[in-house]
Amino acid sequence: MASFPVINMTKLEGEERGAAMDLLHDACENWGFFEVLNHGISHELMDEVEKLTKEHYQKRREMSFKEFANKAIEEGSNGKDTSNIDWESTFFLRHLPVSNISDLPDLDDHYREIMRKFSKEIEKLAEHLLDLLCENLGLEKGYLKRAFWGSKGPTFGTKVSNYPPCPRPDLIKGLRAHTDAGGIILLFQDNQVSGLQLLKDDQWIDVPPMRHAIVINIGDQLEVITNGKYKSVVHRVVAQTDGNRMSIASFYNPGADAVIFPAPALVQKESEETNGVYPKFVFEDYMNLYVRQKFEAKEPRFEAMKAMETVTGQPIATT
Repeated sequence: MASFPVINMTKLEGEERGAAMDLLHDACENWGFFEVLNHGISHELMDEVEKLTKEHYQKRREMSFKEFANKAIEEGSNGKDTSNIDWESTFFLRHLPVSNISDLPDLDDHYREIMRKFSKEIEKLAEHLLDLLCENLGLEKGYLKRAFWGSKGPTFGTKVSNYPPCPRPDLIKGLRAHTDAGGIILLFQDNQVSGLQLLKDDQWIDVPPMRHAIVINIGDQLEVITNGKYKSVVHRVVAQTDGNRMSIASFYNPGADAVIFPAPALVQKESEETNGVYPKFVFEDYMNLYVRQKFEAKEPRFEAMKAMETVTGQPIATT
């Protein structure tokens, strides 16, 4: 099997641009995941984010997680079903359309400021990558960003997670297998402790930890907009017996009222077999279904959206 795709973004600026764009296209089309290096986010900022995130977990979240963990292990050891439990400690930062960073009570001021800076850099990288995808797909520059826009711009937020050592990974998964509901996902992960895996050709493949890299993956909405050219991929986190894995996943998603549908240019280019597979829907409606079916296959969600469109009998307006 080919090696996990890693794209050095400096090559997009010189003579090797063509080859780098081909690698990006192949990664989106055949993997749904890739890592980027030299992405424009300073190593100093990334190091500070990592340091503060790990300190925050130790100071503010470790004790409560241990209480949860002890109870979960005890119940699992006594025969209780633990298949719906994830071995993770998480909190969420919302950036767009309105930030909640100032509202979270247990973040110190320096951590807030650093996460604001980091989120701005991740947002810029997300929009740059979307334009690169447009170029590879033959879409007008800015098409994907506009498709996500809605009436108030995109939805953008960050899930900050720690996956502490698990004494019984046979009982409890780190994070159950799923696809991501949204648009494009940018992950800053621990470079020492592994655990993230994607499903490719019916095999679980490790996403290799790499210092100062950002892991990118395709969400369900990009699959719809690209008419299946780029597909979201099932992935999971495997709990580890050693090491505390840090995961900072930022989700650049459509706005709540954005209308999602296959790009007409891609519908025309694809074969008749793929046309009509993907529905037209409002992103918020999809998310309302996703929160109940996150750990189930995506195809029934697409079918449910198609059925909703058929039942209402009303065309969904686009702007």
